[in-house]
Amino acid sequence: MATTTDKPTPGNKIVLIGAGDVGVAYAYALVNQGLCDHLAIIDINEEKTWGHVEDLNHSVPWSGHNTRVTVGTYEDCRDAALVVNCAGVAQRPGETRLDLVARNLKIFKSIVDEVMAHGFNGIFLVATNPVDVLSYATWKFSGLPSSRVIGSGTILDTARYRHSLGEYFGMSSTSVHAYVIGEHGDTELPVVSTGSVSGVPLPEKLRKAAEHNPEASSDMTTIFEETRDAAYKIIQAKGSTSYGIGGGLARITRAVLSNEDVVLPVSALLEGQYGLEDIYIGTPAVINRNGIRDVVELTLDETESKQFQHSAEVLRQVMMDGGLVG
Repeated sequence: MATTTDKPTPGNKIVLIGAGDVGVAYAYALVNQGLCDHLAIIDINEEKTWGHVEDLNHSVPWSGHNTRVTVGTYEDCRDAALVVNCAGVAQRPGETRLDLVARNLKIFKSIVDEVMAHGFNGIFLVATNPVDVLSYATWKFSGLPSSRVIGSGTILDTARYRHSLGEYFGMSSTSVHAYVIGEHGDTELPVVSTGSVSGVPLPEKLRKAAEHNPEASSDMTTIFEETRDAAYKIIQAKGSTSYGIGGGLARITRAVLSNEDVVLPVSALLEGQYGLEDIYIGTPAVINRNGIRDVVELTLDETESKQFQHSAEVLRQVMMDGGLVG
């Protein structure tokens, strides 16, 4: 395993591992936003990867940027600032989550070992599900500081929630500030107590809405349930979700490479926050050029706190079943 230094590799070269729907959506966002000078793509299907690379390069002349996209090898990791892992396998019919975890853990071990064996000293960004468990695994397998392993966490869930709240209140989603936290999955939860819409606390916004619409509280429950279950409906309709998470990964990438010190909901290692330790889980965190600078511990009400603890317990059990923790 390579020896890491205190500072991650400089520059903005990115290695993308996994050119499936999510990886390609992320790559397209990178090219259009001009977030890197060089994007190297690694995938076991070399012919299809070559096709994606050529197609992406043909979009560059109209992007307003000068990104170079190449078919990558693990040697590209040596001078990469960021390795983004979108590789892995999907759940098979009749397969349990534990079965999926076991298969993806084996794949991730081989990938991370290859990345580190080729001298990688940058920041890992993990998108493959179950993302919280695989982010923890990447941290353990790589030997990198936890600050340099970031999971996509609840960045997509938060985007979905803000989009729906914006539509409900009739304003842009950028005027909505509310987080979804916890597992990126069925036990995630919305943090209503600290949310706001156009600067007005979300609980107050809901109280006023209830004065004119007695169903407002029920509407909020429906909005969150649709947020939580959105992936199932999208996958049923088109086979996968890709653009939302691709955009979310690009947002995390920009936060890192531009040293933004911005707060984003990602999967991060907890070290006492929320009363939890030794677990990766979705939470707001300050992101900059060194990775995760700080985890932001939200002030949760009693119900939210219980839901978050339950979410962590579910993740912990999956990690134990997968042999990651004792």
